[in-house]
Amino acid sequence: MSSGHLSGGRLNIGLIQEEARKQLVNLIEKCDGTKAIVWDRSLDGPVGLIARYSLLEEYGVVKMYQLVGGQLPPTNVNNIIFIVRPQLELMDLIAENVHGEQKRSPTKEFHIFFFPRKSLLCEKKLENRGVRGNFTLIEEFPCDLFPFDNDLVSMELDKTYKEFFLESDPTCMYQVAQAIRRIQRLYGKIPHVTGRGPAAMKVWELMKRLEREDDDDNGNGNGNNNNSINKLKLNNNTNINNNIEHLLLIDRSIDLLSPLVTQLTYEGLIDEIFGIKNTTVQLPANKFHDNDDSPTVMSVDKNEKIILNSGEELFGEIRDKNFNGVGPVLSQKAKTISSLFDERHGDKSVQEIKQFVAKLPHMLATKQSLAKHTTIAEMIKQVTDSNDFLEFLQIEQELLNCIDTDKPNSFIEDCIAQKKPIIKVLRLLCIQSLTNSGFKQKLFDYYKREIVQTYGYQYLPTLLNFEKAGLFKLQQSQRQYSVLRKALRLTVEDESEIAPKDISYVHSVYAPLSVRLAEQLVQPGGWQGLNDVLGLLPGPGISSDTRVNVSGIKRNSITSEDLTSEPPRLVLVFFIGGCTYAEISALRFLSQQEDLNVEFVIGTTKLINGNTFLKSLMEDLQS
Repeated sequence: MSSGHLSGGRLNIGLIQEEARKQLVNLIEKCDGTKAIVWDRSLDGPVGLIARYSLLEEYGVVKMYQLVGGQLPPTNVNNIIFIVRPQLELMDLIAENVHGEQKRSPTKEFHIFFFPRKSLLCEKKLENRGVRGNFTLIEEFPCDLFPFDNDLVSMELDKTYKEFFLESDPTCMYQVAQAIRRIQRLYGKIPHVTGRGPAAMKVWELMKRLEREDDDDNGNGNGNNNNSINKLKLNNNTNINNNIEHLLLIDRSIDLLSPLVTQLTYEGLIDEIFGIKNTTVQLPANKFHDNDDSPTVMSVDKNEKIILNSGEELFGEIRDKNFNGVGPVLSQKAKTISSLFDERHGDKSVQEIKQFVAKLPHMLATKQSLAKHTTIAEMIKQVTDSNDFLEFLQIEQELLNCIDTDKPNSFIEDCIAQKKPIIKVLRLLCIQSLTNSGFKQKLFDYYKREIVQTYGYQYLPTLLNFEKAGLFKLQQSQRQYSVLRKALRLTVEDESEIAPKDISYVHSVYAPLSVRLAEQLVQPGGWQGLNDVLGLLPGPGISSDTRVNVSGIKRNSITSEDLTSEPPRLVLVFFIGGCTYAEISALRFLSQQEDLNVEFVIGTTKLINGNTFLKSLMEDLQS
């Protein structure tokens, strides 16, 4: 599997892929004979980032299916392996599959690999359904992280925020702590940890507990897991100078606004409009092929799967740009590639022809990439030029600038009256609530009444859920957003979208609070000058340093002359509760600023946008 793009950064993210792949292969090899794998649907895409079907075929896997109820398709294999998350509802589907297969072929062996941890409740459920005894192996597939790019890993946990803040279930925090511990085992212990918020504090406490347990295990001679990871590091020549210097835990609860604001980067808009899943977006195939290439109705109706990562040179160049800056780049690339192809005309020496032929594969790949992204940009532009999009964006930016946030918004009222999609209305309501630091009682009740009367009483639990989550709430005496906006420059006017000098370009006027905090952290003094501001954010703070004489994460000994000689410091920013592509682009922008001398690596529980974030809080309430 091609994964060269994972090793292109300061950290070799490919180590995470390699470790997970070895774990999966080791589990599969425990089952002798031919195998069919039945995937939990939510794992199909993420596991594809670790091992493709062609690799699994080498280890006897002849069929792969998504987990659904009823009977499995007929398969002539010795083993059926279920790889699933530990969710009770999935156990019912597995029981149906096992019962159906026993009637058809009672000689097959069944195995189940729980990702990433076993569950006693799930095993009990299998026992109650009468199939627990049919499983030869019940194992764990302890894969906490999936590699997305050379600076990005994700746990792909859909409901972290909901489980912790609404259901008071800390299980997901334990998984986050395990994931960060895995990163430290691969790349070295992170000496300095900073964070803010209740979820961040819970993760930090669990990390310390896991570290004590690891120390106890090593003291008793039980260091097998660490030894295997150390071998992996040695085999891949991990450089100790590439160790992560600082961990910043961003609790999503301290910045609920940034996921809701419309992303205006190229990759962010692809996610907003079409949805990116596990670095892949599906778009209509007929948009990318001429009629001659797609002569049948079947091919026209198919979707084109497009992989989005830094392995593609052009996408790596434009992914983090504001969309208004993408057109000029594509236009310039088109002119360059056209002039390169024109070079083939005219009299050429043998040496010149040889040089042209050597460049031809790269030129053809660039031309194909250019055509693809020009098409995607045109599809995005159709949306961003529409009145609906522009009106929504205008109101959003007015709210971000605290314009008329304390009274009924006429645009939101019109959207409700026209019964526009509920998720669109709720997104704007939450933005108004957050920028106004909540609603006064009269306005709060008015909006709730309008939603319920227009969309139905089934949305009342949704509003109550949003209220509990801190998205849609009553106003408090202190206007937190107004103070944070001024103190941290959360809104910036007249910022260039084509040649930006500030992270606010990712939303045109708004700088994500989460990334402003990361930016402040890498300044001299770190967060020390923000004590009054940080007090406005929910939850306790974290500041732990195992080194001596360190202020923030800025080395006291560094001078302006040293900045050019020392490699950039590595900082891992881990988002607990999800992060957006716009936030990632903003962090990458900071990594490119020479005066900061910092490179950011990003970890997250999930890649989200405003719609997916809100839907994750609504999902169980609509049944």
